Amino acid sequence: MKKDIIAQREQQTGWLLVIPALLVLGLVFIYPIGRAFWLSLFTQNLGTQLQPVFGGFANYGRMVGDGRFWQSIQNTGIFTGFSVAIELVLGMGIALVLNQSFRGRGTVRTITIIPWALPTAIMGLAWAWIFNDQYGVVNDILQRLGLIETGINWLGDPTLAMIALVVADVWKTTPFISIILLAGLQSIPADLYEAHAIDGANPWQSFRQITLPLIMPQILIALLFRFAQAFGIFDLVRVMTGGGPAGATETVSIYIYSTVMRYLDFGYGSALVVVTFLLLIAAVAITSFFLVKTRYNS
Repeated sequence: MKKDIIAQREQQTGWLLVIPALLVLGLVFIYPIGRAFWLSLFTQNLGTQLQPVFGGFANYGRMVGDGRFWQSIQNTGIFTGFSVAIELVLGMGIALVLNQSFRGRGTVRTITIIPWALPTAIMGLAWAWIFNDQYGVVNDILQRLGLIETGINWLGDPTLAMIALVVADVWKTTPFISIILLAGLQSIPADLYEAHAIDGANPWQSFRQITLPLIMPQILIALLFRFAQAFGIFDLVRVMTGGGPAGATETVSIYIYSTVMRYLDFGYGSALVVVTFLLLIAAVAITSFFLVKTRYNS
């Protein structure tokens, strides 16, 4: 009986501690999405009409035939897939290096995280200058090496503009993944590697059989965070390309911004927000399922 009373009190204490966080979560996430869903039921274009008109799910029907929306989804998927995959590989390599014992390791770790700490908009402007076709550093280096004769219009070509965005994002956010993976690497006892080496295992076998399984939770966390951030990328694209050329780098966030701020179509913009949010939740859930399944199968 006494144990039941103690357990009940502990449960009540737990709820008291969790309720403030749930309230903040509701204010930050649930209310805005609920508000966006309500606005999406109205055709609200301040450029052509003064009062919003209830249109039901008309905005969602309009979205089905909106080629620009589906193109932005495709651009977002390409950007997210390539940037997150490259960041994971590079982040793993950097984390393995930083996990080694060498002189000045603390200084190197501090320097490594600087790109992630810098404001994205400012670094996006810097990368736009770097990839400038007339006075950019990239073209200057390639010309000095004799690889090209004239400057390449990096941000004016659809494919090259996407590559430039991926490069800038990888430089910016790879330290974030490396720091998370480094935390996982430091939690692995050195005795495991020593025992594995005594059994005749080489470094690659130790990495595959010890390191990867034990840091899988950190890999999962890093991938989920970066997937959500990359899918909602806005500032980097806005500063470097603005979604151009000809919409080749227009992500969903840029399209929503244009719909609401340029065309003042709040109803359709809200519908885009709701659908994008649901797609992101579904993608994160599917990714989590496969990663967790892979972890337990291994």
